[in-house]
Amino acid sequence: MKTIFHLDMDAFFVSVEELLDPSLKGKPVIVGGKGDERGVVSAASYEARKYGIHSAMPLRTASMLCPHAIFVEGHLHLYREYSEKIEAVLRSFSPLVDMASVDEAYLDMTGCERLWGPPLQSAHRLHQAITDQLHLNCSIGISSSRLVSKIASDQAKRNGILWIVPGTEANWLAPLEVKRIPGVGKVTEKQLATIGITRIRDLASLDERFLLDRFGKWGLALAGKAQGKDAGGWFDTVIGAPEDPKSISHEHTFNEDTTDEKLLRATLVRLTEKVMKRLRDHSFHARTVQLKLRFEGFETLTRAKSLGDATDIDRDIVEAILHLFNSNWPKDRKVRLLGVQVSHFTDQAPQPSLLTGDEDRKWRNALKAADKLKDKYGEGTLHLGGALKGVYKDRVHETAPKEPVRKPPK
Repeated sequence: MKTIFHLDMDAFFVSVEELLDPSLKGKPVIVGGKGDERGVVSAASYEARKYGIHSAMPLRTASMLCPHAIFVEGHLHLYREYSEKIEAVLRSFSPLVDMASVDEAYLDMTGCERLWGPPLQSAHRLHQAITDQLHLNCSIGISSSRLVSKIASDQAKRNGILWIVPGTEANWLAPLEVKRIPGVGKVTEKQLATIGITRIRDLASLDERFLLDRFGKWGLALAGKAQGKDAGGWFDTVIGAPEDPKSISHEHTFNEDTTDEKLLRATLVRLTEKVMKRLRDHSFHARTVQLKLRFEGFETLTRAKSLGDATDIDRDIVEAILHLFNSNWPKDRKVRLLGVQVSHFTDQAPQPSLLTGDEDRKWRNALKAADKLKDKYGEGTLHLGGALKGVYKDRVHETAPKEPVRKPPK
């Protein structure tokens, strides 16, 4: 029988901000930007949540709900640093760790009893280690599956531990609302409600064939989840196993909708710079580039282009993304958001071209040097000339503090 931990940090961004400024403790704190800015809440303290504030809520709405809240823009580099420290603590307990995000992780603790004791005891030791070494609080769920452990850690909040004894998973899940199942969003919840399914026990009582006919493969996954089994999505993988990424992206929301072509083009170049550095950090080359274009009124379109050869050079992606932009942007339409994504990765560099091989080599050498400077002095150290007008300060809600990609095996 497996022993799986799910560790979830409590109000992680806010907690890190409180380490920087202890005067924030006990106050309604909102991370993500200023209260009068366009953007969304990235994190809120428990005191702020009492006013109905939650992540992804517009900052301006949060400001209206709690005018006396303290708004902070956040410190992305510190969140990354603390996430790495958290992972280091976790790996001291088990070599099998998956960082599901910047502030949550799964640990396979199967067979670790001799080192750390039975599940509840080892969880208390891990909990104490996080507190002692990082001065942060976390919640831990324990069970025989990732799915149940994740739900349990949520039920254990805040700063608690909950162990679901093997064999009791289905009974424990039964009275919970179906929205507690990871992957069941508002749309699926509404679809299930139309057929009288509001609790997990209702879902568990349905025939698998009915769920397959109604929801396809997702229906079969739901049947398994209702029994407390790992099924579908992230839960199909093995904890600690290498996993190749599917895409890397970055996007930016403008403070005001704009038709300023120079600003829009420069922002695309800047976004491409950020994406390509992340790509090179993981030793990948990309074959496909995608543009995300959101207009005022929230109408959004995406357009993709496949390249002749995979690349890790900014120039190639900039050329493709600007072509997509020029082909799909009506110049009289104001733009709210721009995004750049690359995908279809390989860790093999393309064969040098007789025509451009020498130029590519010079580009790679220059980008390698620029990446080292950015790693040492920050992202704002160097930019392509075309990106200068598009330089902006990252917002917490727009940037993934923890890269969801791993380096390919050597």
